[in-house]
Amino acid sequence: MNRRTFCMTALLLSVAPCLAQRNFDSVKIKATHVAGAVHMLEGSGGNIGISVGKDGVLMIDDQFAPLAEKIEAAIKDVSGGRGSLKFVVNTHWHGDHTGGNPHFGRSATIVAHDNVLKRLSTRQTMRAGAQQRVSEPIDSAGWPVITFDDSLSIHFNGEEIKVMHLPNGHTDGDSVVYFMKSKVLHMGDDFFAGKFPFVDLSSAGSVEGLARNVAHVLERVPDDVKVIPGHGALSTVDDLKAFHQMLVETTQFVRERMKAGKTLDQIKAEGFPSEWDSFDGGFISAARWIDTIHASLSAPAGS
Repeated sequence: MNRRTFCMTALLLSVAPCLAQRNFDSVKIKATHVAGAVHMLEGSGGNIGISVGKDGVLMIDDQFAPLAEKIEAAIKDVSGGRGSLKFVVNTHWHGDHTGGNPHFGRSATIVAHDNVLKRLSTRQTMRAGAQQRVSEPIDSAGWPVITFDDSLSIHFNGEEIKVMHLPNGHTDGDSVVYFMKSKVLHMGDDFFAGKFPFVDLSSAGSVEGLARNVAHVLERVPDDVKVIPGHGALSTVDDLKAFHQMLVETTQFVRERMKAGKTLDQIKAEGFPSEWDSFDGGFISAARWIDTIHASLSAPAGS
């Protein structure tokens, strides 16, 4: 396996096995005001959301560990140095969203779904095709100290911030975060803006579950909400609808061909209709997305 293939596999696994080979010195943290008290930070890894106000700072996800000081500096710039970081909310357990937990957990309270704590505190085996890696537990300073089963609300900076679990989509511990007054929704990795997504089947993710989860969200948020995706550009509800349509139709495409007796290689050789070509520009290619759908649909019920 060459180095590029190795690092792409590592990225697909959404952890950080390439950190020893990567240099984060050139990464810059870009801050964008979204609405109300909410800003979006982009760097390397999953998009960060922050709420800044009189109560301090609440952060959603924290990217890779080597970026923690740069993220702190960006928060200080956005907040004008007023108020400290009080809460970190993890949308799921992957290292490009939780790598900074041990750093930030020394002073802030980490909040996440029950399954995030289970996976961060125990050894995990992740698979991507023929590749496999073991992820060791992170330092206990980075473990969530407030966990929940279904949902909770944090009343902070003048608004209710609802954290809602979405079962068995990207993983088994996914949450979305809705800032009710600011009208901003952070989708975590249940939304890859304009791209085919990574569904972590080894963490009890499911392609059909992901589509159900996105539909569930779309039924409950107003059309003028601004959407922070797990990866990709700041988005709209229409962008999220387009993503959901892609999930439903590409899954149906593979399902129909499986029912017709076509092999995985035959389905990949045919490829998706051209209308989905624009989604093929991310680190999950159309061929890899077909692999994921096929594996998800082939999995025994309840697995």
